[in-house]
Amino acid sequence: MRNAVSAVIAALAFGCATERPPQKQPAPGGAEAGATATKPADPEPWRAKVPTPGKPPELVIPDAIPKDERLWVPVDENVSFRPLCLCVSRGYWMNLLKVKKSGVLSRHRHPMPVHGFVLKGEWRYLEHDWVAREGGYVYEAPGETHTLVVDPHVEEMITLFQVNGAMIYVDPDGKTTGYDDVFTRIDKCRAHYATNGLGVDYIDQFIR
Repeated sequence: MRNAVSAVIAALAFGCATERPPQKQPAPGGAEAGATATKPADPEPWRAKVPTPGKPPELVIPDAIPKDERLWVPVDENVSFRPLCLCVSRGYWMNLLKVKKSGVLSRHRHPMPVHGFVLKGEWRYLEHDWVAREGGYVYEAPGETHTLVVDPHVEEMITLFQVNGAMIYVDPDGKTTGYDDVFTRIDKCRAHYATNGLGVDYIDQFIR
């Protein structure tokens, strides 16, 4: 008898553990009848907002390719650059290079990497067999010397460059003829803006 009772209790316990509660049938359309749709919460920014001592402010330039031609700083006939970020704390600069002529623009060497993104037109290096065309990205390795050329069929070329360290200009034999770094670029901008109405301090907004 004791064994029979134990068997019944075990059977009831097993039934209680495995019995499923009645399932509610979904309303037409997948939502429960009478349910109210909940509006998704708006995204929230980072709450901590821990201050970073000495951090330079963000730099946002809505018109990177400017309508005001005065922002282009000439470096040669029909060759100019538009400063975007002149980082004196890290020794690099970012600018747009614009060319409205064909021929050899410069022969130079980089001690650090350079990154480029072609926005308009195309260009190439005499030392390589590839062509940097509109929409293309270029990485230039440190220590390389090359000769930048724009071919006659290109009416205008604009490329975004990030230049780290310096550009060391050389002749065909590799002899140094000059250089540019972030500080000489700032000097060129100050000199140009001082004479065209923008003001000598106009470049300060791009310095980090």
